[in-house]
Amino acid sequence: MIKRCLTAAVFASAFVVTPAQADVNPWQQCGIGAMVFPDNGTAAAISNIIWDLGTTAVSSNVSSVESCKGANVKTAQFIQQTFPILEQEIAQGEGEYISAMLNVRGCDSAAHTQMISTIRNDFAQTSVNDAQALYTLVESNIASQFSANCSAI
Repeated sequence: MIKRCLTAAVFASAFVVTPAQADVNPWQQCGIGAMVFPDNGTAAAISNIIWDLGTTAVSSNVSSVESCKGANVKTAQFIQQTFPILEQEIAQGEGEYISAMLNVRGCDSAAHTQMISTIRNDFAQTSVNDAQALYTLVESNIASQFSANCSAI
């Protein structure tokens, strides 16, 4: 049990999203973890990961209604549900799911090609092993380079 908790702690701390990257990180601010640890995002993420690998966190509109809504949470849900397909399409540099992800996030379709190229390059250079890491990568790119092309969260 201790090994499982330590593994979850290391895993969760590697994907902490700062306020500059996004207003809401569903893995930290939603779900059971946020209810148990409302003032400790890392502990909330660890709790959510231990509970069900974060699935409940990104789909919890009941437990954290005020903080768990908006385009970024819908994007996180979409990524959580389609991660294996998104990985393939990012590697290919195109696809319906990656375009749908950007549409869900509220990004202009005219910017999709450039955004996909940037996400693809960062994806190849970064260790992206799960949905939360991809979400963090996408939100980071939007915040740093494409905020004018995507609706506010």
